[in-house]
Amino acid sequence: MKIFIRLPILVILIVFQFPGFSQKKPETLTYEPFIWESSPPKDCPFEQSKELVGIKFLGMKSGFRNGDTWYPSWASNDTLYSPWTDGYAERIDGYTDISRSWDGPSHNTTGQGVIIGDDPLHLESYSIGIYRAESKPYHGRYPSGSLVHNGVWYYGTYCLDPTGQAKYGDQTINWPWLGPFVGFRYSKDYGRKWVSCPHTPEEPIFKENGQNGYPVKIGAPHFVDFGKNMEYSPDGKAYLVAHGSDITDTKWRFWNNSWITGDQIYLLRVTPSIENINDPTQYEFYAGRSKQGQPIWTNDFDQIQPLLKWNNNMGCVTITYNAPLGNKYLMCVTDGGNTASKMNTYILEAEDLTGEWHLVTYLKDFGEQAYFVNFPSKFISEDGMTAWLLYSGNFATDWNGEQIEENPPGSHYGMVFQKVELLSQKGKRP
Repeated sequence: MKIFIRLPILVILIVFQFPGFSQKKPETLTYEPFIWESSPPKDCPFEQSKELVGIKFLGMKSGFRNGDTWYPSWASNDTLYSPWTDGYAERIDGYTDISRSWDGPSHNTTGQGVIIGDDPLHLESYSIGIYRAESKPYHGRYPSGSLVHNGVWYYGTYCLDPTGQAKYGDQTINWPWLGPFVGFRYSKDYGRKWVSCPHTPEEPIFKENGQNGYPVKIGAPHFVDFGKNMEYSPDGKAYLVAHGSDITDTKWRFWNNSWITGDQIYLLRVTPSIENINDPTQYEFYAGRSKQGQPIWTNDFDQIQPLLKWNNNMGCVTITYNAPLGNKYLMCVTDGGNTASKMNTYILEAEDLTGEWHLVTYLKDFGEQAYFVNFPSKFISEDGMTAWLLYSGNFATDWNGEQIEENPPGSHYGMVFQKVELLSQKGKRP
């Protein structure tokens, strides 16, 4: 059995200066606009949206060829702050930071960066440092939920690749599985100095155990993007969305619960503060609906229920509130296949975080290997119908003989922005 894992760029964890190596301006590209034909599998559980019916790529790409895992949070000072890792990113002083999240239990680092500007075609992006954290008993420790709120940056990490083995039936496999979400470090000066996370990979915040193939539910969580300084949160709480799986699955696939694959989506929330962010008792978890159809929230993690389910077709997930459209959320879900092949991304919409969620479009082989897909709220147009899709792509372009192409054009490893238009039913605004 061949094992496919996400192997980041091989880098050395020291600071270098590379003449001609850095990017002062974003790399841009234009091409012929086109509508991506939606092609959902027959067992897709989501009804087609009656309001948003597709995505048109407008033929404008921007971005930087640096590390991946860019999930920007829009701070009150109008700057976007984001994690990044597995590559390099230029610093403002002209030197280059190098981060690698998969470098052995004691050598993993994650980076922090900024994105400045109002137009993705004319951005400035640079690193403001890297941070080392222990991952034992796992091999990797990666960025996930990142939020800047009221001047405090909360930076979460999750683990990958337990050192144990997974056993299914007669098979015993060394399994690079998705590990638990650890918790948050935080900074009160926008990422210059950090207070370490009080939790560890062995004792993570929600006590999930990803070792020996045991599936987690709060996998690689990300904060819902509620706009500048979380201004559109419906109740002042920060919401996180995550992907996972459970032990009742009878239709597992080899990469059943990895950094980019899963069966289910989960939702949780907390009032953001330094006191609350690492206190598991302050979190509420979505636990299904009452007989009257109202969402149930509980402090008991054992009562958590999936927000959405689609066996063997889910994975990394993000949600953005589209304020100009009013009560409209956009969810991006990526099913990463075997984690190094062509990947599928689909976009859902809902008027409430707890649903119902409807399909906007299914982007088969998007990228063709696009991952960590999200809509930064800062770059949504005034009418809500035009936005920039941010993702990383094509880290394994020739994996085991499978050739990965750039589709749409400009899909590459690093930070990729694609300008898109949301298509509405018969051209009408939702």
